[in-house]
Amino acid sequence: MKILIVYAHPEPQSMNGALFKMAIDTLTKAGHEVKVSDLYEMCFNAISDRSNFVSVHNPEFYKQQLEEVHATKTNGFADDIEAEQQKVEWCDLMIWQFPLWWFSVPAILKGWVDRVFAMGRFYGNGRIYEKGVFSNKKALLSLTTGGGKSDYLKGGFNGDLAGILRPLHRGIFEFTGFEVLSPHVVYGPARLSPADRERELEIWSERLIQIFEEQAISVGEY
Repeated sequence: MKILIVYAHPEPQSMNGALFKMAIDTLTKAGHEVKVSDLYEMCFNAISDRSNFVSVHNPEFYKQQLEEVHATKTNGFADDIEAEQQKVEWCDLMIWQFPLWWFSVPAILKGWVDRVFAMGRFYGNGRIYEKGVFSNKKALLSLTTGGGKSDYLKGGFNGDLAGILRPLHRGIFEFTGFEVLSPHVVYGPARLSPADRERELEIWSERLIQIFEEQAISVGEY
């Protein structure tokens, strides 16, 4: 199978970096094709503006969605965006690897979505949710948190993790048709012992070996 891993962390020696490397190694050894978008290594430009395009729909007033629709019709996306769009279209499974920052993804990953998930190409004309462009694909969030697991339960210090992740699960993945797999979470890795960190990597590897046997979750009910 074909897997795209989108990685957003500035430190290769971090737990996110270790999870990223483990995913590549495990999936490759299992015989899958793996492509990556290491956003910090790529110095990916997270600012969404006319630099997304080599075509122009309206030079007088910038409306991004209309420019995206026009670019879809005219092959008008900038090379960096076209390359990322083709990766998403290529994969059977997309994994995002990131730290939970301010109850969301790092800005560089959100900017990747803003630029890459273009109207006309990835959604539009009724092609959303169950009729979405990517209805034959799966998506998985793999993330780390600052706090422990008890902090992300209903009534916990930070609240229900399902609610925190819903804008990503529902508003991005399901909106464009992806089936959502249960998120993979390493809670508070900075507080883990080296042995516990290694065990977390083993758990991740063991899950990935069986990943294509997993069923989609009902968003908000994991």
